[in-house]
Amino acid sequence: MESKEETAGAGEASLDGLPSALVATVMTKLDIASICSLASTSSVFRSCARHILSFLPSFNLLDTAPSGDMLRPLLPPNPYLTTLKLDCSRLDDSAIAFLLKPSLQDLSLHNCADFSGRLLSEIGNRCKDLRSLYLGSVAEKRGRAIHISDLEELLSGCSHLEALILMFDVSLFLRHNFARVWASASEKLTSLEIGYISSVTVTELLSPNLGSHLPSNPVQPSILPSIQKLCLNVDYITDAMIGTISKGLMFLTHLDLQDAPLIEPRVTFDLTNAGLQQINQLGRLKHLSLVRSQEFLITYFRRVNDLGLLLMADKCANMESICLGGFCRVTDTGFKTILHSCTRLYKLKVTHGTHLTDLVFHDISATSLTLTHVSLRRCNLLTNHAVLSLASNKGLKILDLRDCRSLGDEALLAIGTLPRLKVLLLDGSDITDAGLLYLRASVISSLYALSLRGCKRLTDKCITALFNGCCVLELRELDLSNLPNFSDNGVLLLAKSRIPFFELRMRQCPLVGDTAVMALASMLIDEAKHGSSLRLLDLYNCGGITALAFRWLKKPYFPRLKWLGVTGNVNIDMVVDALARSRPFLHVASHGEELGADPYDTSDGLYTHDYDDVDEFEQWLLEADIDSDFEEIGDAENNDEMVA
Repeated sequence: MESKEETAGAGEASLDGLPSALVATVMTKLDIASICSLASTSSVFRSCARHILSFLPSFNLLDTAPSGDMLRPLLPPNPYLTTLKLDCSRLDDSAIAFLLKPSLQDLSLHNCADFSGRLLSEIGNRCKDLRSLYLGSVAEKRGRAIHISDLEELLSGCSHLEALILMFDVSLFLRHNFARVWASASEKLTSLEIGYISSVTVTELLSPNLGSHLPSNPVQPSILPSIQKLCLNVDYITDAMIGTISKGLMFLTHLDLQDAPLIEPRVTFDLTNAGLQQINQLGRLKHLSLVRSQEFLITYFRRVNDLGLLLMADKCANMESICLGGFCRVTDTGFKTILHSCTRLYKLKVTHGTHLTDLVFHDISATSLTLTHVSLRRCNLLTNHAVLSLASNKGLKILDLRDCRSLGDEALLAIGTLPRLKVLLLDGSDITDAGLLYLRASVISSLYALSLRGCKRLTDKCITALFNGCCVLELRELDLSNLPNFSDNGVLLLAKSRIPFFELRMRQCPLVGDTAVMALASMLIDEAKHGSSLRLLDLYNCGGITALAFRWLKKPYFPRLKWLGVTGNVNIDMVVDALARSRPFLHVASHGEELGADPYDTSDGLYTHDYDDVDEFEQWLLEADIDSDFEEIGDAENNDEMVA
């Protein structure tokens, strides 16, 4: 009988016999983490990986934060590298030399808090062919700084830039020099997103008289003449800023504005009916989002009423997507005008619609609308009747009814008739276990994400109601947080379902404990293979979690886990620290923060997910009848062996 060593040797010999061209072709279809995982299994794969990294056109490690020492050998000289996307949480200015390649056309660097403004200037000097650039949290760490000259070198150096996303506070730059610097920006720039900028700076930047490109043309703006998409977080959304944007940006099709006032705005620093009347003066706008965030202050657009929406609707007949947040004085009359005027509308989001009732949707079946994305979060006057009316849109793919607390099982009965639904968010509703049975006939088989957070009447039986007897499901994201009657028994039922979840959130479930972790760690994905597909597991403030659970959170359990939420306290902090050291690329959050990026709050205020974007190698691992100890690139031993 052959020993394991002989069997392994024979397996490796057979792999070594594969044509290198065939292996290379297969590996070029995989992501970076999968290439590194394969490289740890065979000498032929390891050799192929070293070769591929020198000509691979795309490098994406957004879900892992590598150190400079680990990343350096993975980014050798490569004249073919055009796309680079990284989480830079563990990097600083010392990484600039091997990060910034002259061949890059698409660069996304997230969490750059430890970089200085030198990152911007070096991008302008080294990456002349960039078409798209994303920079997040640059110089947010204390002691780091960005100067206006850094921004100027970036804008003047990247003359082919078409899309620019600066997810940090640009109000740190000198205001009197800001417009002058942007005069050197690429005239090909069609998309601009900024993490924070003052409304006054926006108004000055886009005023036609501040530039020097086309001084003889009073209509064409001298700065940013080709912008089609503009997404800004500002201090205040004002009439003056809206007017400047609407008149100055002649080709604008996508406008996304969000403010977060620190104090209640005065009339001169607020949005009024007159400001709404100025929107879409040139008639090109397709997507509009106006949101007043309550991050710092409970505040609304108090100077806008139904008249404002009536005036706006006159110019928005061709609108396809509308997001309105914080319009507390707008009633059914205003919202209904939007639905009946914008006949091409397929995405609608209203948050904090304090006067929005069922009557808005009463006759929606009589309109020509074919809505696919609907979000009505915190619209507390809505009842089951509104959902019954909305369900006439059988093409609905996304339905967000979070914090609509009057919805019950009758709403689930209507939702159960939507065969194409991909995302269903029912946080805080009054549904029961029995009501969830209505989803099992047709909806549960199509859902990708389901959130039942805070539905207090649900118990362990909700798992049976949803999944008992179901076969192959698309469901990958499930939120069962804040359910006081959900326990370990429910998690055991979930594990038996063998659904390969990517994200499972169970925060603040007092009856969930160590048994749940053991069940998830031991669950069968198929008949022969143990292992968890989870990338995110949130157990924050679950009442039964002790140090025992952390034994099951170590390797080799949960091999794909990248985000973990737990509760930090005196007795468990040392265990959390030990886990973080043993799995350095696992993000362990112990202060109650939400894990990962919120997929439900994107720039246009609507959830967008590429449901088919599943890594091929990872899918193979989940489906194939093999014994694998897959681990992310964070396994330093495998990485050292691969690049040796």
